[in-house]
Amino acid sequence: MKFSKLAAALMVTASVVMVPVSEAAKPLTLQDIMKFESLTKPVISDNGSTLAVEAKPDRGDSRVIIKVLNSSKSFDIKDAAKPKISADGRFVAMVKSVPLLKQVMADAKEKKKLKSGLILLDTQSGEQQVFEKVNSFEFNKTGSHLLVRFDVANEDKNKDDRAVESKKTEKGKSVSNDKVKVDKFDQGYTIKLIALAKGNAREYKDVTAYHFDKYGKNLVLAINDIKSKVHKLDRISLSSNQTQTLFKSDSLQIGSVATSNNGEWAAFTSGKAEDLPYGREYQLNLVSLADNKVTPIRNNSDWKINRYSTLSFSKNSKRLFFGRVPEVSQQLSLAKINNVDDLYNVNIIDDERKLRVWNGDDPLIKPNEIKQYKKELKRTYLAVFDLEKQDIVQLGDTQVKNVQLSEQPTRLLAKTDKPYQKMITWAGFYSDYYLVDIDSGKQTKVLTQYPTYWQPSLSPKGNYLAYYYLGNIYLYDVASKTKTNVSKGLKVGFANEDHDYPSNPPGYGFGPWIDGEKALLVYDKYDIWRLDITSGKMTKLTNGRKQKVQYRVTGLAKTDEPTWLKSDEKVLLKGYNDRTKSDDFYRLNLAGGTEQLTAEPVKLKVLARSKNAKTLIYSKERYDIFPDLFAAKDYLNPQQAEQLTNLNKQIESFNWGSAELVQWTNSDGKSLDGVLIKPANYQDGKRVPVLVYYYRFMSDRLHSFPDMKLNHRPNFAWFVDNGYAVFLPDIRFEVGYPGSSSVKALTSGVQHLIDIGVADPKAIGIQGHSWAGYQTAYAVTQTNIFAAAVSGAPVSNMTSAYSGIRHASGLARQFQYESGQSRIGKPLYADPLKYIENSPVFYADRIQTPMMIMFGDKDGAVPWEQGIEMYLAMRRAGKDVVMLQYQGEPHHLKQYPNKLDYSIKMMQYFDHYLKGKPAPKWLSKGEAYYEYKKN
Repeated sequence: MKFSKLAAALMVTASVVMVPVSEAAKPLTLQDIMKFESLTKPVISDNGSTLAVEAKPDRGDSRVIIKVLNSSKSFDIKDAAKPKISADGRFVAMVKSVPLLKQVMADAKEKKKLKSGLILLDTQSGEQQVFEKVNSFEFNKTGSHLLVRFDVANEDKNKDDRAVESKKTEKGKSVSNDKVKVDKFDQGYTIKLIALAKGNAREYKDVTAYHFDKYGKNLVLAINDIKSKVHKLDRISLSSNQTQTLFKSDSLQIGSVATSNNGEWAAFTSGKAEDLPYGREYQLNLVSLADNKVTPIRNNSDWKINRYSTLSFSKNSKRLFFGRVPEVSQQLSLAKINNVDDLYNVNIIDDERKLRVWNGDDPLIKPNEIKQYKKELKRTYLAVFDLEKQDIVQLGDTQVKNVQLSEQPTRLLAKTDKPYQKMITWAGFYSDYYLVDIDSGKQTKVLTQYPTYWQPSLSPKGNYLAYYYLGNIYLYDVASKTKTNVSKGLKVGFANEDHDYPSNPPGYGFGPWIDGEKALLVYDKYDIWRLDITSGKMTKLTNGRKQKVQYRVTGLAKTDEPTWLKSDEKVLLKGYNDRTKSDDFYRLNLAGGTEQLTAEPVKLKVLARSKNAKTLIYSKERYDIFPDLFAAKDYLNPQQAEQLTNLNKQIESFNWGSAELVQWTNSDGKSLDGVLIKPANYQDGKRVPVLVYYYRFMSDRLHSFPDMKLNHRPNFAWFVDNGYAVFLPDIRFEVGYPGSSSVKALTSGVQHLIDIGVADPKAIGIQGHSWAGYQTAYAVTQTNIFAAAVSGAPVSNMTSAYSGIRHASGLARQFQYESGQSRIGKPLYADPLKYIENSPVFYADRIQTPMMIMFGDKDGAVPWEQGIEMYLAMRRAGKDVVMLQYQGEPHHLKQYPNKLDYSIKMMQYFDHYLKGKPAPKWLSKGEAYYEYKKN
């Protein structure tokens, strides 16, 4: 590896500077954390001239920071969020937020009326326009126009008679009366189309759909006013501001709309307005924009178009993709009791039953089926209309459900999980993968029972499919229908080397294609390989394994088309050093040679790349360095970057502390890594209370800035400021023994901190949530090394949790134990002792450590009854236990008062048991149930 002179200089004088310890530093308070601002993902204009990013406090009102790059011009917009930038960078549109105080003080009725608005900033003049009660907004592709969609409820006070549901007849028709009532699905909204350069605007009402073409020349609007029987499709020329009506009807509701990229075609769906939308059948219509001629494209008897069909032209404007379904029908209804005779009508009475039948052969168990119902209701199966051949080809169907729409010209990749839906319950997620010919619709199965998260890579022209399978890389040649193991004979494997689950390890994925279909970049754990498609030869381009640096391509511009590189192109790499846990930028010449560009002990994150320019936005951070934003004019030279933000100043008033890497060996002789965060005023040899926080691998957080929020995790900076050291150990698991392997890592790591003189052996606490909550509950049954434990949302009894339900998704939990995170590897009936041995509830009598359990009683991932089991077991055994039940909360706390309360209670809990502070009343006496007066 060759180092540039600049990189060598950076290694000597890294630009990151330690925050000095101040004797006069103020303590970090809860209020400081609440007001601490973090940056969301930034956006950059297509031409790379303007950046916008939201600065969001943990509690309070956001602001948007806007920087005009290569100038001193910047803006700071208060009460703003979620910015979007016009392609030319001149205009920034952002949500005008409702102030938090106003939200908190409003009653339930007033909250429904609170609507966000829109702020439009002209970065050239600094002028701002404000629009109230805005639902959404969108720039066209060139940035010449902004479309603002207003909230439906604010459109017209005279439309209050519009109902959510129409009255129905037996035939599913709307009842004709003086007040026409409109189904919610058919309700239109008002939009404002703003010509940004000129500043003029036009308003359109009763809009139900719209579409900008890719080149920003045209806008098509579907306008549906059922009350006035006006249904039309309008085309607006954005250059001349002229409107043409392409289609008009008094009886046909217009559905989806689209325009072609070449400006020659528009398409829309239409159906009878009198039919309720649930069962309304639509037809596809093609419009020639040269003469405004509308050509209906009829459905056939096997495939129909419904209200959920969307339209999309291919990039070359030769194909129109859309969705179809086998059947369209109105929603069924149940009979009701209307008279005395109905009281004794067996059929009508039975219709009122509340029953769900669980059949052993159901593809999905009932809760999962119910959760999937609305998604399946909206599912359509991809079809394509060839504009030259005037022919429709059905690409997807009920057997091959998911066809991935992309810009490959000949064939598309598709997958279906239908054959494996039943086994999801215990084995996880699998799919069959197909290649679908766009011209004929022929489906060719290429992968059978392939793990859904092992994503194969289809070449840009669709002639090759690269995929990973059981440690090797394979190439499928469509023309010859042959599969070749192209990694056979290589000394390195491509399976995930850190996989410790009872399932086949995944691979590391693929990078971009090169020169269309001539080559493909492939990743192992450390290196990037070039796969030559013609010869099948794989050539290593980097030397990461020797240096323990994991290289990955980064900084590519995102487009709607398949990305490929030129064979002699230079690309940006991010390299993660497995030894130092730091990131650096590198430049790879695909023709040969890697050059290091940066050398700093930081974590790097590439956040944005301009679509039509070379501008790169990234952040760099460390525990004591806030992840501020940097902009490089040339993404291949990120070391020549300008700092754009300075939110690091937020930590200058505090003694922030620092993080260091620690390494030790567990009782099995395995080397483990971890992160130790020490207080800023720590003196070598001084023993301090230690809080252990963990999950699985944590050492890669060595250079991560702490998450400045109050939530289900302890706030590291707050604990460190209060004299704690925070320890983040790596956990490496053994299949079948998740509990004991976790305990080995935890106890050996903690003992190492004791041995080096950092940890007070009588003042070590542990906190974990979810999977780490389980590990915490188990650990205290096996060791007394911890003085206090906090376990959030733990599984305590694997025998009962095994056949539980993940209520958020409706999935059974069995797959988690047999093939997933819980790592047992066998069903309960095959090895019940393993489930018992790994369940803390069976060893509650051994516990000597005080434990606080936390659960939200609407937890959608772990049944909160698991917390009750642990609480009752410890209570019965006479152990020191307290349980916090947060009402109405899911797996992770969402309501801010609850997040604040839990954070306070965690600190009080550890302060009592680790520092000897008096126990708060809720801990020593509990809290009696009490009903407060309603406001």
